[in-house]
Amino acid sequence: MAETYPTPRFGAPREPKSPANPGSRLVSMLDVATASHARAVAFLVLCALLLFLPGFFTIPPIDRDEARFAQATKQMVESGDYVDIRFQEDVRYKKPVGIYWLQSATVEAASMLKLPKAELRIWVYRLPSLFGAIGAVLMTYWAALGFVTRRAAVLAALMMCASVLLGVEARLAKTDAMLLFCVTAAMGAMARAYLSWQRAEDETHPPWSWPAIFWTALAVGILIKGPLILMFAGLTIVALAIQDRDASWLWKLRPVWGLMWMLVLVLPWFVAIFWRAGDAFFADSVGGDMLSKIGAQESHGAPPGMYLALFWITFWPGAPLAAMAAPAVWRARREPGAQFLLAWLIPSWIVFEAVLTKLPHYVLPLYPAIAILTAGAVERRVLSRSWLMRGSAWWFAIPAAASIIAVVGAVMLTRQPAFVAWPFIAASLIFGLFAWWLYDNNRAERSLLNALVAALMLAVVVYGIVLPSLTPLFPSIEIARALRNVTCVGPKAAAAGYHEPSLVFLTGTQTLLTDGSGAADFLRQGSCRFALIEQRSERSFVQRAEAIGLRYKVGTRIDGYNFSQGRAISISIFRSEGTE
Repeated sequence: MAETYPTPRFGAPREPKSPANPGSRLVSMLDVATASHARAVAFLVLCALLLFLPGFFTIPPIDRDEARFAQATKQMVESGDYVDIRFQEDVRYKKPVGIYWLQSATVEAASMLKLPKAELRIWVYRLPSLFGAIGAVLMTYWAALGFVTRRAAVLAALMMCASVLLGVEARLAKTDAMLLFCVTAAMGAMARAYLSWQRAEDETHPPWSWPAIFWTALAVGILIKGPLILMFAGLTIVALAIQDRDASWLWKLRPVWGLMWMLVLVLPWFVAIFWRAGDAFFADSVGGDMLSKIGAQESHGAPPGMYLALFWITFWPGAPLAAMAAPAVWRARREPGAQFLLAWLIPSWIVFEAVLTKLPHYVLPLYPAIAILTAGAVERRVLSRSWLMRGSAWWFAIPAAASIIAVVGAVMLTRQPAFVAWPFIAASLIFGLFAWWLYDNNRAERSLLNALVAALMLAVVVYGIVLPSLTPLFPSIEIARALRNVTCVGPKAAAAGYHEPSLVFLTGTQTLLTDGSGAADFLRQGSCRFALIEQRSERSFVQRAEAIGLRYKVGTRIDGYNFSQGRAISISIFRSEGTE
């Protein structure tokens, strides 16, 4: 008699267990990887490294957020001041200190290991994001084990691992990958407490491990990105309390001791920054950052529904399956597992859609819930057989569109067709086509694995080959290289018109950001000085130079594209030859 699962928990198969698609090498690989927890973890770490490392070391600093975070960390290391956060002379109080501490630790460690010019290598600053992204994948696996079997938990983690949005954040030296790690850990611990209560398990001696993970993750999340993590946890608790008309399960999380532990972790730095800057940090972070997002003062406003529209790209290749799983998930919404995951997902998603300021990464901490719900539907084999099945074509459409954009972009910006990327483009298209053509409800797992391979090939194309080759997008690299090749010792620079944070990061904290007149005055003040003049500022530079009798020589001219401003630029490097 075939073995079956009698329990009705969300995600548990309701059909006899049998090897799925035994002829598929990818499925066989998954069989081996899910034989034990140790193998599953090792497999997920390997997949994460394969998906996140292309381009990790070779993509130059990205303006503007990444370069600002990296420069603020560099100044923290240079000054030895690990309390205050500054970009040049300006305070940077939009986010707490957590990510700067993590980046500082990696820079210090790289320096101790004798890595040459560790403070100028942007990939060193990206390491916390890489670790956070890998940790988020593993936490998705751990959280999913409370809802589904090990095999489905691995599938959920793989969907997160291959998602476009997490792939981007894993390569950027900023907060969001580490925040995702904290949120997923906290929600995984909360889920275990809630499901234990739903199963009426022994409440006399609840484990301490869940509260320890939950409150520590909340504390680290607060230090990383302020109170946002409290919103995810708080809205989930409120939604569950309303549905169950009972929130007694929260006592399993030891709230009294937990709150005390969280305050012990977060208060020291907040007290220190208040002692240093008064209420300036709270005014900038709460009033200048959080409230500005609510009022769309950051020029990133968009109507409700934008996140749903972007979801089909940012959660690819899991998005088609998520759409096909939606009807079954809604039917199962009263099951404890699905109820918790929907409480994690829906309230916060509504908040983000309602807030005027919208950036794609805001909803990233909600994606693990979607991945686990989708994996549960795949395991149950209850995916929709309606018109939603047409979405499987998306597995081929995204590689096709991304490949065309990558090649066309390379030709337009570098006049090179990126031939090295073509074999990987072909592989991505082939696996995407397999995922589409071979899909039906009984082969969803196999199609997803093919789509994951397509995502890997696409990562190599976009991040590993094409993006690093688009040198016109990164004029700061060429400027820094030109200044390193000058004959004088200790060159100093002033920039007019081109004020991107990556320039300060690569050319030095003392780089002066000014206008054309200020750059001319700067050249007059000494030798071994250079003025980096963007074409639109040349007229004011020349007029001021003539007025003060400055003689100068035009050196290298660098043409590029300022992606932050969306326009082509031309920067000339001027050097003083004295005054008349």
